[in-house]
Amino acid sequence: MNQLEVSCGGIRLSFSPDTLLAQVEAHGVCWRWADTYRPRIETNEGIFFFSDARSAEHHSWKTGLGQGIRSTYRGFSKADGSRTEFAFETVIWVEETTGSVFFELLPLEEDGLTLKAAYWPGPMEFQSDSQDWYSVLNVLQGLILPNNWENPVSAETNKINFNGQFCSTAAYMPWWGQIQPAGGYMAINATPWDGAYAIDHPAKGPYTLVTPRWLESMGRLSYRRIYEYRFFPKCDYNDLCKSYRQYVKEKGLLITLKEKAARCSRVDKLIGSAIVHKGIKVHCSPSSRYYDASRPDLMDSLVPFRTRTEQMRRLKEAGLEKVYLHLDGWGDPGYDNKHPDYLPACEAAGGWEGMKELSDAMEECGYMFGVHDQYRDYYFDAPTFDENFACRNPDGSIPDHAIWAGGRQSLLCASQAPFYVKRNFEELFRHGIHLEATYLDVFTCNEGDECVHPWHRMTRKECFEYRKSCFDYLLSRDILPSSEEVVDWAMGSLVFAHYGPYDYMLCKPDAPRKGVPTPLFNLVYHDCVILPWMMDKAESGDYMLYALLNGGAAYLDCEAEDLDEEIRRYRTVAELQEKVAKCEMVKHEFLEGGFRKERAVYSDGTVVTIDHDAQSWTIE
Repeated sequence: MNQLEVSCGGIRLSFSPDTLLAQVEAHGVCWRWADTYRPRIETNEGIFFFSDARSAEHHSWKTGLGQGIRSTYRGFSKADGSRTEFAFETVIWVEETTGSVFFELLPLEEDGLTLKAAYWPGPMEFQSDSQDWYSVLNVLQGLILPNNWENPVSAETNKINFNGQFCSTAAYMPWWGQIQPAGGYMAINATPWDGAYAIDHPAKGPYTLVTPRWLESMGRLSYRRIYEYRFFPKCDYNDLCKSYRQYVKEKGLLITLKEKAARCSRVDKLIGSAIVHKGIKVHCSPSSRYYDASRPDLMDSLVPFRTRTEQMRRLKEAGLEKVYLHLDGWGDPGYDNKHPDYLPACEAAGGWEGMKELSDAMEECGYMFGVHDQYRDYYFDAPTFDENFACRNPDGSIPDHAIWAGGRQSLLCASQAPFYVKRNFEELFRHGIHLEATYLDVFTCNEGDECVHPWHRMTRKECFEYRKSCFDYLLSRDILPSSEEVVDWAMGSLVFAHYGPYDYMLCKPDAPRKGVPTPLFNLVYHDCVILPWMMDKAESGDYMLYALLNGGAAYLDCEAEDLDEEIRRYRTVAELQEKVAKCEMVKHEFLEGGFRKERAVYSDGTVVTIDHDAQSWTIE
């Protein structure tokens, strides 16, 4: 069959009914799917290629908005010879107004097969051994992966967290891009809740393949899955980030700190604060993966509330005007134990009275107080544990592991989390604990959960909505919400996070890097969220340089051996943060042909340059 072609919006789109491969010509560059790719679905009953369909029809598609190609695939035969009428459509179309190309996968008939994943659209052929060809990946804060990068990145080697699942640390923002000297493209996952991607980059290249993958939702496609591809003439990663910033403005996700401060003035109080992260009680269960009988001092420890109170008063005496204390392990079970039944305040550390004394001291000092809490890990030894409210897998089982300190646990269905949050925080209020900010762990770094229990069936999209409603409850009580990291779906409600680091910062020091650390997230969302940065001087460099480059907040160790030096470094970062926290990062660049010197430009004209080799910085 001949190629099907359409020309629309300055884009030429073609599709081969024989190979089922597509290509797009835009701004003088031809982007084509890799010829090694075969569109397919993976099911419990086996792998089915689109070309296995008993019936496949391909037609031109034209609406008042654009033109494209519609394909219908119907009927597949199982390995045992039985037939199923499983059917779906794909639509590839060009929006005439913008030149965006949409790739849509639509279910028609889903009985007969239980979906695991669908691989469509295909990866772009992207082959060159030049450093000027690179992929743009939203792994944590972001990175760029040159085609000649020396380290491999794949599912087998140096792999992406959470198997590339969107709405997790694998992709703070649901898009990626690829750029060559003549132009580039970005692929925006417009329905990211059940989406993922895979990277195939061999050591030193000469290619990088980024392959989209759709996950099942309750064993089905369930709904229309959409990618929007945008094509650019000569460009760089800044252009892609700014295009996405406009996209999230249109979607209502871009809520700035100025807007959040108008709702709650405590945002301004947090900007410039030293972030102090300390704990009260540690207990590691013998059933935990981290239990080490040879180190009993690390398995159980206790710091009285009064000790933390005295430390905060000493910071005040040292002249610190703005401090936010993030308190771990304040509940009686100890850090990461028995959630969501974490109350009361740790009795051995002073109980409610000791915790209130600390809370009152924070108010007197003009400091901000917040606590660590958890509403995903569901511990079997929690007093109210009931497996009927744990996430239920499709086979009827519930998740069961013993990784964290509290030992054996499942996952709390997120439909229950808003109720537990309200229950626990109302009890904190009843005991006079004054909170101005707080932390709900893991919500913004872990992937979404599904649950098939008939009492509270939940899709991944609904899971994110439940998590966000927990943040919104805190905002309704004038408490600034934070979580472990940052992610696109939470940006309307999240005010700050534990961190938004570069990928290598969470890896072992000798781990091979996946690419070049690049502040993609901050190029989009810098003026929407407060990100603290570690201030350690590590073998890989001084992390304070990244705090300055990114105009972020600074962690401060109130138990540092040289507290004066700790405070001096914090003040350097805080002075800049006070100036640029509500400013857009308008541009980032690597200077002098390498990746060791970087510059960030902010919307107020501030320019920050850091030099990793000289361990120096300038602020203009």
